[in-house]
Amino acid sequence: QVQFVESGGGLVQSGGSLRLSCAASGFAFETYIMSWYRQAPGKERELVASITSVGDSTNYQDSVQGRFTISRDNAKNTLYLQMNNLKAEDTGIYYCKAWPLEYWGQGTQVTVSS
Repeated sequence: QVQFVESGGGLVQSGGSLRLSCAASGFAFETYIMSWYRQAPGKERELVASITSVGDSTNYQDSVQGRFTISRDNAKNTLYLQMNNLKAEDTGIYYCKAWPLEYWGQGTQVTVSS
């Protein structure tokens, strides 16, 4: 079955960095567009960044452009999100997802203290 295991979250001060990982299994990872989503307390889940199946094109939410970098390693079935210059508003649970599959992992918590 399709599974996502997100990791790498934690508590960091404003301006700090984290690198998230998402280990995927149960489907042909290398053929799917992959995305990172996040859900802040009391808010709806939102799209943060996406990457094509071969990693040749990426897209970012305006608020993270220039600070976050999405990447993937198809040989390892793993998706990454490098987050730099973190801000308090980046706090939330981060999830990875394959488009158009409707499966979610447990997410990883990111907390940025100001």
